[in-house]
Amino acid sequence: MILKGFTSRNPLYFKLLAIVFMWLTSCTSGDSQTNNPDVKIKKGLTDDQLLDLVQKQTYKYFYEGAEPISGLSRERYHSDNIYPQNDKNIIATGASGFGIMGTIVAIERKFITREEGFKHLKKGLGFLSKADRFHGVWPHWMLPSGKAKAFGENDDAGDLVETSFLAQALICVRQYYTKGNTQEKELAARADELWRGIDWNFYRKDNENVLYWHWSPNSGWKMNFAITGYNECLITYVLAACSPTHGVPAAVYHEGWAKNGKINTNLSLYGHPVKLKHNVVGENVGPLFWAHYSYLGLNPTGLKDRYANYWEENKSHTLINYDYAIQNPKGFKGYGKNSWGLTASYSVKGYAAHNPQEDLGVIAPTAALSSYPYAKKESMQVIRNLYETLNDKVWGEFGFYDAYSETENWFPKRYIGIDQGPIVVMIENGRTGLLWNLFMSAPEIKSGLTKLGFESPEIKQ
Repeated sequence: MILKGFTSRNPLYFKLLAIVFMWLTSCTSGDSQTNNPDVKIKKGLTDDQLLDLVQKQTYKYFYEGAEPISGLSRERYHSDNIYPQNDKNIIATGASGFGIMGTIVAIERKFITREEGFKHLKKGLGFLSKADRFHGVWPHWMLPSGKAKAFGENDDAGDLVETSFLAQALICVRQYYTKGNTQEKELAARADELWRGIDWNFYRKDNENVLYWHWSPNSGWKMNFAITGYNECLITYVLAACSPTHGVPAAVYHEGWAKNGKINTNLSLYGHPVKLKHNVVGENVGPLFWAHYSYLGLNPTGLKDRYANYWEENKSHTLINYDYAIQNPKGFKGYGKNSWGLTASYSVKGYAAHNPQEDLGVIAPTAALSSYPYAKKESMQVIRNLYETLNDKVWGEFGFYDAYSETENWFPKRYIGIDQGPIVVMIENGRTGLLWNLFMSAPEIKSGLTKLGFESPEIKQ
């Protein structure tokens, strides 16, 4: 499979290329009913009741479905129990961060008790304290022993981007428990210690004004993935600048990530302005997870710098997907106002970073659901269609399955952790702002964003 629209300039291309061949056989034709869970569909739910149910059911992936030794997130879970790569218990660092944030939601929503949530988080952070780290940075994948598992050739150690997804969760845990009881304060201190131990500055590779995605004690900088231009990695640069122990200067952000202003463009797609040049070929937007992963903690509401208004960018990204599905230029079955959203997910033949240029007729529920803060009405239309119309074709023990294609009659009963996590967190941010409020309340986040030239209503609070 060729990942059209992704070039060697984009780190995501290589990461996807490294795994696509591993997963080409990991998705069956998808209509198998083996071990299909008996999940009862409830009729006549209000929007709030349905959102509660979706968040609760999806969170089970990170609680009931967690890797049992670590208590952290599995990379994937297949309801058919078929794992061609024998990887059922591989732990995913980024997805674990999303699950940790989801646990805070679960406590506040009373899906689990405060005591259960504390025990779950303590177990996960205890595992992270002993797991392999490379200059403070965790690998993309870990074994239940805590040892790194190679994600691809030469990608067998530190993964700065996946670590940044975890780090934003650690900050949220610290802020959540900082005024708790004695045990909770101790857990907050452990989360703070883990966050402070990440050596962002090391990943500049000889003090260059750019961050690099990977480093390995076995192959050094051989991956050579400089993180530049717009994709899912804004949070990586923000946290690197915010670190109180290993922070990077503002020039790393402006010269590396923003490429001295070359990150900007001036497009209008379906009438929606786009000011950031996405790391795709041509003039288009990337997969929708780029509007989610960096913004689970980082609140885009009113967030601006010299390059963009991030709320407007993410809203445009979302509505471009919505209008594209309504226009449906390729004529895929089911596309429209009730079925939209292109992002990286399982695909009919393996795995793909779906976007308007790489549209294979596959819809991933996480795309529209995790966009809930940006387009509540449009997101709810998808939620209702999935739950009430497609129901058990797409709804299982851990919420909506990863992806489906009505055109291909392809409905695999499989989940990917990094797609499930943003559903719980972003829906909550759209409802209450819970994780946004926690993350943005951290003093080093306020000072770091100020250092980079950001404006936000929460920086001045």
